Amino acid sequence: MSFDAPLLVFLAPAVALALGLAAWLGRGRRIRMARRWSPLLARTARARGGWAPAALGLVSLLAMLGLAGPRYGRKAITTQTRALSLVFAVDISRSMLAEDVAPNRLQRGVREARRLIQDLEGDRLGLIAFAGQSYILAPLTVDGGAIRMYLDALDPDMASSGGSNLKAVLAQGGELLAATTDAADRVLVVFTDGEAHDTLPEIVSQAEALKEAGVRLIMVAEGGAMPTRIPIRDSAGTLTEYKQDADGTVIQTQRRDDILRAVVEASEGSLVPSEVADQAGAVRDLVAAMKRSPSSETRTSDLVPRAWIPVLAAALLLLAYTLARPGPALVALAGLLLGVGRAQAQRPTEGSRALAAGDEERAAAEFLKEASKGTARDTAFYNAGSAALDAGRLDVARGALSQAAKSIDPGIRYRALYNLGVVGLLAAEADTSRAEEFLDEAADRLRQALMLEPSSARAKWNLELATRRKPPPPPAGGGGGGAPPDCGAPPPPPPAGGGGGGAPQSGGGGGQSQQPPTESKSQGLTQSQAEQILNSMDRRERETKAEQQRRLQTGSAGGVKDW
Repeated sequence: MSFDAPLLVFLAPAVALALGLAAWLGRGRRIRMARRWSPLLARTARARGGWAPAALGLVSLLAMLGLAGPRYGRKAITTQTRALSLVFAVDISRSMLAEDVAPNRLQRGVREARRLIQDLEGDRLGLIAFAGQSYILAPLTVDGGAIRMYLDALDPDMASSGGSNLKAVLAQGGELLAATTDAADRVLVVFTDGEAHDTLPEIVSQAEALKEAGVRLIMVAEGGAMPTRIPIRDSAGTLTEYKQDADGTVIQTQRRDDILRAVVEASEGSLVPSEVADQAGAVRDLVAAMKRSPSSETRTSDLVPRAWIPVLAAALLLLAYTLARPGPALVALAGLLLGVGRAQAQRPTEGSRALAAGDEERAAAEFLKEASKGTARDTAFYNAGSAALDAGRLDVARGALSQAAKSIDPGIRYRALYNLGVVGLLAAEADTSRAEEFLDEAADRLRQALMLEPSSARAKWNLELATRRKPPPPPAGGGGGGAPPDCGAPPPPPPAGGGGGGAPQSGGGGGQSQQPPTESKSQGLTQSQAEQILNSMDRRERETKAEQQRRLQTGSAGGVKDW
């Protein structure tokens, strides 16, 4: 057990004795005044109110204990939700780069899928990308952030073979949804222009198999019905040429409504036309009436506030005495209510005052003192580490947050692990000789944090940052050769601070967000040197894109469509 205001615990007996003594002296004065009036009235006064001093003293003791803010025990909190299983399948063939819809077919499909993820929060979602082959990018998960991350990375260059194989994606989508064992409806949402390069009977046969398996199919059409060209753009977005076949003829692509309607009819599914402005809303309306299975999530809360127990006992005791002795008890009840109304159960600690004053170093020291006293140790260690992190004392922050990371409260443990990851990133910047060691430590802590909060976008971002900042391994064989480095990646951004726990606060609360640490501005490069490096990176990326294009054209020379 711990108390938010331990001082009140020590003062409680003194206050109880003082009130009890005051009540006893008041009762003696009342008896003496009654004796002056008449002996009969004196006997009546002595017979009544004998328990008043003890009762009022006990009430005040219980009230003081309630004001001290006792905390103890653990509480399991269960959240009930209802979810269905839904898989997105996005066509990433080159025909999806056609710009007959803004900005192009692929980006419009990605945009509508992202909006759907927001509307389907709590449902189990998966993601498949397909072109000439089908690829599972994300199995069924409740982590919508992971699905959005994969959606943003979709590009035709991800596919090892061109074209659009609708039969393959329908089969793989059905297999992925067949793995679910609950009673919820299973839905496959396919974003495509319908320009398939496998035969229509094969596609229709697979659509009928989906219907027999109980999978609901929703086809979302992208693109226009009129033929249009497929633009090829460089990394800067500049148009370089239009897609051509092996004979050098510019390819024309169009939405195939006949194929889309045939698939929908075979599966008894639904078709969302390309002309619908709000495709995400249309899909949301379709799945709203589908069957969802109940699911539950349980989390544990540590050091649950129990102030209501002594306060309730004091109120019941005072109520019982009020019924037996209305006059004095009502006066005491009014005084107690006024006192409680003005008291503050959660009094700010010295560390909180120092933090509010902007003195992070003193706040860290005060929080460490609180932890040494055994007062809400996990919260105190977390607050001390976060304050030290704000003050730039990385050694103090690492020690305090390591203690907080041992907490049995998953919320405190996640925030401590996340901030330990930020400490590692900042330490790698400060001490380049041990940068790899600190980056490994940061990545390890952030992975542990993601095990507790898989949907934390900031933790994912910082984990990627720690991975990208690690120096590349030395080339095998000692010289020459090897694949060229990926020069097209953007420079790593500064670490995102405070994902669910930046600035400390007492009481085990959620904490405010820290400001992101900034990158080191001095890199020892002149402006001309930086421009040369950027030009070299851009040139290497153009060469890589051109090589990919040549390989695709070589692969399509045998008459196989690759768009």
